[in-house]
Amino acid sequence: MASSEKFKQVRLSTEPSREALEELNIGDVVYLDGTVYTAREGVYKRVIEEGNPLPPELDSASAANFHCSPAATITEAGEYNMGAVTATASFRFSKWIGQWLEKSQSKLILGKGGMSSEDYKKHFVPHGAVYLTTVGYGPGALLGRGVTKVENVHWRDELGLAQAMWVIKVENFGPFIVDGDMQGNSLFERENEKISAGLDKVYEGTRPAVLKRFGETDDRGDEVI
Repeated sequence: MASSEKFKQVRLSTEPSREALEELNIGDVVYLDGTVYTAREGVYKRVIEEGNPLPPELDSASAANFHCSPAATITEAGEYNMGAVTATASFRFSKWIGQWLEKSQSKLILGKGGMSSEDYKKHFVPHGAVYLTTVGYGPGALLGRGVTKVENVHWRDELGLAQAMWVIKVENFGPFIVDGDMQGNSLFERENEKISAGLDKVYEGTRPAVLKRFGETDDRGDEVI
């Protein structure tokens, strides 16, 4: 794996070759070209738990699944307006991700906040997939600039606009950061370990917290970065 000090910027197809994915290292910045589809808990339940087939067009259109709730509307004329695409937290989908990768053959999972290295090693690595995370918590409008066309919306009536599967054409869509690579490494976990190692020194001499962090813990080792 390349040095973490030498992150590179990559333009990547949404139907990437294995060789292209193997060249990615955690921390690399990725922009996507091609077709992306949104799928989160509503779609996962419909496909994995209820046994509904995936739209056949995905086999040839895209290997990129975005955990996303688009800011989008459908006009009376049936036209689509999508101003922003905001990622949702991916860890919530851990229980489905192995079966999803098997059924969908996705090679790129996009979302927010990453998943665990355990998920990467157990599910992503065997399926030759990587995880790309959004940069920060408010880039929805920026990502929206990379959407060139809404191709289709599946299961709108059954799931609603937020949970439906949106199939979108994208160009220079990003930025995303590689959090989980083909070896199952996690950028977030690696960097959090570095930060956590110095927390005691940061808090040295301060008084203990009166309120528990997020109502759960006041253990400094559980600090959320």
